[in-house]
Amino acid sequence: MTNLLIRLFIKNRDKVEDNGVRTQYAMLSSITGIIANVLLFAGKLVVGILSFSVSIIADAFNNISDAGSAIVTLIGFKFSGKHADKKHPLGHGRLEYISAFIVDVLIIFVGVELFKTSIEKIITPSDMNISTVTLVLLGVAIVVKAWLFFFYRKIAKKINSSAIKASSVDSISDVIATTLVFVSAIVSKYTSLQIDGWAGIIVAGFIFFTGIKAAKETIDLLVGGCPDKDMVNKIREFVKNYPEVVGIHDVMVHDYGPGRQIISFHAEVSANSDFCYVHDVIDNIERDLQKEFGYIVTIHLDPIVVNDKKVDEMKSFVESVVKEVDESFSIHDFRMTYGGNHINLIFDLCLPVDTKMNDEDAAKLVADKITALRPECNTVIKAEHPFV
Repeated sequence: MTNLLIRLFIKNRDKVEDNGVRTQYAMLSSITGIIANVLLFAGKLVVGILSFSVSIIADAFNNISDAGSAIVTLIGFKFSGKHADKKHPLGHGRLEYISAFIVDVLIIFVGVELFKTSIEKIITPSDMNISTVTLVLLGVAIVVKAWLFFFYRKIAKKINSSAIKASSVDSISDVIATTLVFVSAIVSKYTSLQIDGWAGIIVAGFIFFTGIKAAKETIDLLVGGCPDKDMVNKIREFVKNYPEVVGIHDVMVHDYGPGRQIISFHAEVSANSDFCYVHDVIDNIERDLQKEFGYIVTIHLDPIVVNDKKVDEMKSFVESVVKEVDESFSIHDFRMTYGGNHINLIFDLCLPVDTKMNDEDAAKLVADKITALRPECNTVIKAEHPFV
């Protein structure tokens, strides 16, 4: 069904990197979600009122909030797909993350309101009138929401959309919520137990915590959380295909919305290289990375001495000292120069962001330990933290 809808309504459906195509996918997912949720809302509201069930009525309003969320998502895509302008040279992609956050807040709000209504039903219980039609409608709602979950998830993966991913998470939570309402309705129909309000509380709690989790993920995107490790590893592996590059460090990822990731890193090359040639290699890597992954890439070139026995021995010595200070510490950009009666050791000391030691103390501790073991060495250390 999902593939059929994509074939019918998405032109150039394989060109997902194109903003116009992404917007078409967003419109398809949003309009489908709006129609499905409005129909479910209408059906549940009618049978909820007729059966005097607070959990069914609450579930109905959960569906209408989903329809509103779909509208918000569609508006977010419309704005995020706008071309870059003078005031926004990197585009408007983060508006998609804002729309996802609004969806998350709506989910949380629905959870809170459902909880209040359910408490009222427990305090003042009333008899329910559950019919076979009610049970059939709830069963259909579960099937529809399950299909929407797979529908949203497929489109979210295809166009890498956090907003549509949030809708897929909401849909699977609705499946569980409506299933609980369905079970509660069966119990009420065939027994004298009054569990409608308690079922409503469970549904509300599930929806609330689902919204909190989704909101946290969206906030991380807006604030600037740690980039995906798989993505960073793919970059490292890709660069290994170029033998001129000895290694990379200081990787930074800036996320300005789907399809608008800007990446920079330092590439270490032999100091004995032909720099016009190496510069051309670096340019090729930037272009190839953008072609392969769609990232905008900037690479800083770092010349280092390689295949020099004395330098290699001194670097190994410094690395061993650094590991003795803290196993999580590392170094890069190592250089060694001679200053008459002393040796200058120049390097960057990389500290984990969660280390308890401050930069100055860590650098001093490493420097003092090196000097104690090799008095002829003078250290110039720059302490820093990784961005990935």
